[in-house]
Amino acid sequence: MAEVGAGLHKALQNGAIPQATIHLLQLRAGQLLGSTYFTVRETGNLRGIGESEERITAVATWRDATFFTDPERVALELVEAVLTPNPSGERVPDELYARASAHYDDRAMWSLIMAIAHIGFFTPAALIAKPIPGMPPGQNYSA
Repeated sequence: MAEVGAGLHKALQNGAIPQATIHLLQLRAGQLLGSTYFTVRETGNLRGIGESEERITAVATWRDATFFTDPERVALELVEAVLTPNPSGERVPDELYARASAHYDDRAMWSLIMAIAHIGFFTPAALIAKPIPGMPPGQNYSA
């Protein structure tokens, strides 16, 4: 598991999209999943790269907030679409993909997909094993 996670993490460091965008969408994913670990981790990551408290706090209400660029908004919309069941069918409609593609080239789109996959890969561990926020990897599980 650690090797796959490390590979996903390395893929996110390719510079195709800003680290702030990755952390913003992963924070939103943590909020949607109800994972304290993800939300605390990504809040800390965002603070660590100098993001303002206003932007961090506004992730929960990003649709109404004025703090985000259009590329960040479409990344947040994309992660919500992937993680939110749609009873009427397709989660990521072609129209959303087209809007995302207008802001991100192929390499950057794959980086966004990998950022969402990274959260998806660790979701079972975060929700079942309940890692302890702030503890170092390997020492952060209560089980």
